[in-house]
Amino acid sequence: MHNKLSNTNIKSSHILLTPHDVKTRLPITKSAEHTVLKYRQELEHILDFQDSRKFIVVGPCSIHDTKAAIEYAEKLQVLAEKVKDKLLLIMRVYFEKPRTTVGWKGLINDPDMDDSFHVEKGLLTARSLLLKITELELPAGTEALDPIIPQYISELITWSAIGARTTESQTHREMSSGLSMPVGFKNGTDGNIQVALNALHSAKSPHNFLGINNKGQVSVFQTRGNPYGHVILRGGNQPNYDAANVKLVEQKLKDSNLPPRIVIDCSHGNTNKDYRLQSKVFEDVIQQIVDGNTSIVGMMLESHLYEGNQPLNCKPEELKYGVSVTDKCIGWEETERIILAAHTRLR
Repeated sequence: MHNKLSNTNIKSSHILLTPHDVKTRLPITKSAEHTVLKYRQELEHILDFQDSRKFIVVGPCSIHDTKAAIEYAEKLQVLAEKVKDKLLLIMRVYFEKPRTTVGWKGLINDPDMDDSFHVEKGLLTARSLLLKITELELPAGTEALDPIIPQYISELITWSAIGARTTESQTHREMSSGLSMPVGFKNGTDGNIQVALNALHSAKSPHNFLGINNKGQVSVFQTRGNPYGHVILRGGNQPNYDAANVKLVEQKLKDSNLPPRIVIDCSHGNTNKDYRLQSKVFEDVIQQIVDGNTSIVGMMLESHLYEGNQPLNCKPEELKYGVSVTDKCIGWEETERIILAAHTRLR
């Protein structure tokens, strides 16, 4: 009878390496620790309006090829040095992909991209890549999707986002209240701003919730609340990056007794999913800042070595190098051009 009541739809399960095991195999270095602490502090100063710079989370929609990711990181590090007096560049290093229905779930879940789901390999690959990126003295940003994953990689992350599909999730709001880095909450996929405002209130408050500790044991966590939450405008049924919408969100934040911190996602609903419009959106946002807007603290760009994307209908080794397998991205040359132009205008 017991077998008819439990796990009736579970095909199999196996024990995963604990966070402690993974960190023992791939320990954080002193230089990587210094990089993360340095950039978290700089980001907090930007969010506290003590630093007039803006931050840009820029990089591939998702990471599927670590070699290409390192090449991108090396290019981004050089660019970051050139613009660091006005812009803090954070590499977008997304390992988990929320799916509207089904599809590839990202490097951690399926590193071999063949539905084999070698999660242990994915965790080790992701942590190894983050160590290499932080060794380049480059900050990394990611989406916090599975609430267990931060125990494996969070000390290597400078900035986190909660996606449009999970901003309304109590689990993700509670998790965010305990994360050690600033967290951005996207508006809903339909453009609903209130769900992000509710999430900000929740994340800055203390919570008690279930999770796993460093040894993999189920634990109850009590959090202090995260004071560095901010809203990310990513569009919805229509774009919401323009000055009029930004002003409306500023007022909503003030009416809710929340700091007026706004990040503009230059992709997704703000381009009507046309990646070629990212530059236009980005330039409009820079113009708002030049015109005196102070609530816009950062921007997001989906960018890869080469523009566009490609379907996952071939073997991984047959994929085009440096081209996204999820959302379409702008290429590196365009990325460099618009960021350098923004730097010039902000000076």
